[in-house]
This record gives sequence, structure tokens and C-alpha cells, in this order.
Amino acid sequence: MAAGRMTAPVFSTLGCRLNAYETEAMKELAAQAGLSNAVVVNTCAVTAEAVRKAKQEIRRLARENPGAPILVTGCAAQTEPETFADMAEVTRVIGNHEKMQADTWQSLRAPDLIGTTEKVMVDDIMSVKETAGHLIDGFGRHRAYVQVQNGCDHRCTFCIIPYGRGNSRSVPAGVVVEQIKRLVGKGFNEVVLTGVDLTSWGADLPATPRLGDLVMRILKLVPDLPRLRISSIDSIEADDNLMQAIATEPRLMPHLHLSLQAGDDMILKRMKRRHLRDDAIRFCEEARRLRPDMIFGADIIAGFPTETEAMFDNSLKLVDECGLTFLHVFPFSPRKGTPAARMPQVRGPAIRDRAARLRAAGEAQVQAHLSAQMGRTHAVLMEGPRRGRTEQFTEVDFATDRPEGQIVAARITGAAEGRLTA
Repeated sequence: MAAGRMTAPVFSTLGCRLNAYETEAMKELAAQAGLSNAVVVNTCAVTAEAVRKAKQEIRRLARENPGAPILVTGCAAQTEPETFADMAEVTRVIGNHEKMQADTWQSLRAPDLIGTTEKVMVDDIMSVKETAGHLIDGFGRHRAYVQVQNGCDHRCTFCIIPYGRGNSRSVPAGVVVEQIKRLVGKGFNEVVLTGVDLTSWGADLPATPRLGDLVMRILKLVPDLPRLRISSIDSIEADDNLMQAIATEPRLMPHLHLSLQAGDDMILKRMKRRHLRDDAIRFCEEARRLRPDMIFGADIIAGFPTETEAMFDNSLKLVDECGLTFLHVFPFSPRKGTPAARMPQVRGPAIRDRAARLRAAGEAQVQAHLSAQMGRTHAVLMEGPRRGRTEQFTEVDFATDRPEGQIVAARITGAAEGRLTA
């Protein structure tokens, strides 16, 4: 980026889908403020490696955009602002609440950016009582992601995210429904509900509705919505209406990503999780009984402090016992300020070995799932001219072009490179 040349801001997003959603909101706020000649890095804090990658990304973008102010925000900026304020490349560090406020972007408007405000613009995230999910009508080219919740009231011993996101806040159901109606009117055929702790949705709203109430309300009041998908959930918090929706609503997609984290009861207790391994197994059995085509993804941590080989084996067995298909495997890394960082640590080589074994188990499950689809017909949402995803979120490659954004019927003829072919 040449100095003195007016260009649109450059945005870089690291981490979760919610960060990607919020980047879209920031783009709109920056445009409304007339901000130009800036680089915005939206960071993740879920692991120590995520923070290292954020610093690496900042340095790369500074080299590629000489003279441009570097604005750093996101969870890592919220939890350790001084880490980024100490970087010579960084102009401003902006908190997770501040990044969603129009006033913030007005104050950063060029050419007044440098020297007019303090370097760190990060306030107490725990004092925030509302979420800004109404700022944009979703994002995504072919499916729309809608933020309905932010923050988390739980304090798992390994997790830094509540300190980056604050306590749980819900977007009211009426706002969500109206947003989804607009998205359907724009031609979206699939909507994904997202949040930090999605199954806590409603706890802070009048009458304390549950996620299942929101799902049923959306499906009732937006009859033209072909497909509704929910992202990561905490299975122990699944309510009766959510299970009813799984059983009776074909427009609710048969794919759930579960925040399981481990399969050993002692490790789960030391993580301060709210479920035991039998709870996870029971949930998967019940969901699959209600919806036989249901498949599961899951987050699992390898090498949590104090984890023995026998404890890890319980996590490995859980892959089969729950019938998990798509695994997100996280090698444990201590986050400063969390209780788990003070526990006896597992050695690095053992962590890497366990993570590799979990990933191998996950790859075997994916192959089994792909093989089971041969000859079946799926409704596929096209994400590109020759690639889409089934109801179960499995990728499908096509030999000829199909209309992007549309749902097409496809008979599965094979599989290659972790994807189905049709």
C-alpha cells in the first residue's frame, strides 16, 4: 500500500466463524466512517499458537502495506492487549466490544488516525450486557451465518475465551427471525446459527427461552427457509424443544458439532466441564435414534494436564462410542491466566503423539462415512460451480457445473481426497 494513496482497509481474520462474522460487520462500520489506508487484524486467542500466528500475521501485513496504520482487535487483543501494544508495527489495539461500535471507527478515520487516541482501546468486556448480532444481515456467499449469541458464563479450566468475549449475551428471537426473513428474501437457501456458547442462548432474555425454542420459532415463522443449521453446541445443554426439532424438522440439518473436549471422566472434571462421558454417549445415541441420518463433529483436546495414557485411551474410544465423524483435534497448550496452566503438564512429544492418533481415528471415521454414501442421493447446496455440501455438511465434487447457491439433487458415485463425488 503506497503512502498517501487512498484505498479501502485490508482485513485479516484469524480463528473462528464468529470472528469472520464480526469482520464483515467491521467492514461496514469502517466504510460508513470513511476509514481508508489501514490494516485490520482480527485475532484469535484459543491457543498460545493462535497468538503466535497473530503476531506473525501482523508483521507480514506491515511489510506488505508500508505506511499503513495497523489496527489489532479480536480475542487475543482483548485478553493480552499489551502483547500487541508492545509491537512496533501496531498502531492501535481495539477491544472486542469496541470493534463493534460505530464511534470507534469514526475516531479512527484517516487522516486523523495517528496520534489522536490512546494506543490501547480495550475496556472491561465483563461489563458488556448486549451483543451486536443485529449489525449485519449475516455473511457468506452461499449460506448465511447469523450471530445469535456471544460470550460465555462458564469457566472451563483450559479456556481463555470468556475473558476475550465476556459473559453470555443473546440476540432476541424477534431480531433473529426478522434477520433470517431478510436473508431468505435475498436468496439464501441455508442459514447457520452461530455463537460462542450457542446452547446458552436465551438465559439472559425475558422468560429465559432455550435454543430449541429459537430453532422452532425460526422454522415456524420463516417457512420459506429451506435449510437451517446450528453450529457448535454443548450437548449437556440440549433442551427438549431442540431434541423435538431434531426428530420432526427435516429443514434442520442432520449435522451437529459437539463441544466434548475429552472422553475421560476425571479429565472432564479437571476441565470443569458439565458432562461425563456417559452423558455424551447417551446424547449421541438419542439424537441418532430421533434422526438416523444425524452425524457428529466434535472438539477434542489431546494431552490435557495430568492426562495419562489410560485417560487418553478413553477419549480415543469415545470417537467410536459416540460415532463421531468430523474431529477438530487440539493439542493442549497452556493459556496464561487459566487454572489448567498451573496443573502438571503432559510432555510435548506425548501430546503430539496423542493428537496424531486422534486425527488418524477421525480420518478413518470420515472414510467410513464417505463409503456409506455410495449410491445415495443427497440435496447439495452448491458453494461453487462444481462443489457443494450435503445436508450432513460433507463436501461433494461435481463433474459439470451447477448453479451456485442453489440446492441440487445429486447421486453419489464415489469419493476422493476426503470428499464425495457426483
